[in-house]
Amino acid sequence: MKRYRSVVCLIVCSVLALAMAGSASAETLTINSAINKAGRQRMLSQRMAKVYCQAGLGVEVERARRILEQSVTLFDKQLMDLQAFAPTPEIKDTYARLEQAWTPYKQLLSGSEPNLDNGKTIARMSEEVLKLAQQGTVQLERISGTTMAKLINVAGRQRMLSQRIAKISMLRAWGITSPQMTQELDTATTEFAAAQELLTSAPQNTATIRGELQLAGSQWLFFKEALSQTGVSRAEQLRNIATTSERILQVMDDVTGMYERTLK
Repeated sequence: MKRYRSVVCLIVCSVLALAMAGSASAETLTINSAINKAGRQRMLSQRMAKVYCQAGLGVEVERARRILEQSVTLFDKQLMDLQAFAPTPEIKDTYARLEQAWTPYKQLLSGSEPNLDNGKTIARMSEEVLKLAQQGTVQLERISGTTMAKLINVAGRQRMLSQRIAKISMLRAWGITSPQMTQELDTATTEFAAAQELLTSAPQNTATIRGELQLAGSQWLFFKEALSQTGVSRAEQLRNIATTSERILQVMDDVTGMYERTLK
């Protein structure tokens, strides 16, 4: 059973990497695709910290390393795309500052075997990169000023929240804590649930999007169960958190792409 579960996890990881790489390939960005890409940078800021902690904790280490390598490459590629697209001086400045924050973060993520001291610095840097990636996404949404852009932003932010929740869980398991961490976890969980309700009720939803949102709702229940799981070892709980966070990420990345393509 464990071997079967590992194979399933490998397939999910590979499919997600291919899907994201395809959506991030060279293209002429529209405002909607730029918002999607900008929002994905938020997610990657959290996902990279999550899998760094995973590797440090010994949780699905090879898979975590593979995800980290793919995520670093994707972040680099998307950052260049967004810098080239940036339509205003303010947005250009945001992405210049994001590059400045990203450079040392990338070096630490890729520089050596995961260790606790670096993990503490990565926890802080992931917040700095997230803040600037969020700022760029919001600026792009404002440029568009449409309901469609808002839905792309909100759906895309769900990807980030899934990874943020898992990241905080991994940090705590590794003994990296802060006074505000419990509140941050509660806030992320509350925001995810509220945003999912907003998306589900959107009149712009197609039948396909509604179906995917229902699937996301089911995955969210599995994810929450993993977060509060008892009666299993810590190692098994962390594996379940890692796996379910990737599954909900995949579904919400698909939903965000559907909004981008459908809501022209």
